[in-house]
Amino acid sequence: MANQSRRKFMRNSVMGLAALPFGAGILSKTAFAQELPRLDPSSPTAQALNYVEVASDASDHPAYEEGELCSNCMFFNADNEGCQLFPQNSVEPDGWCQSWTAQA
Repeated sequence: MANQSRRKFMRNSVMGLAALPFGAGILSKTAFAQELPRLDPSSPTAQALNYVEVASDASDHPAYEEGELCSNCMFFNADNEGCQLFPQNSVEPDGWCQSWTAQA
């Protein structure tokens, strides 16, 4: 009887360990989708990339082309309006910065 309990314990332990990556994946997606504070255009990081909240405000920037928006940039995450370039903040979907890159 003790051997069966030990086997059952070992089997349950192995199955629990095997399930850990799935649980971590679910938790990280939930955590990643959390609401981020909006990027302040006057912050040093925003200014370094010439970030504006309204893309047309960048019309005098040599890198800007009409139609370029944060929302159609490859660095934009629609789930939380986040940007890979500003990982601690969300950005305005209608904004723009000089690192705008077309989605693949």
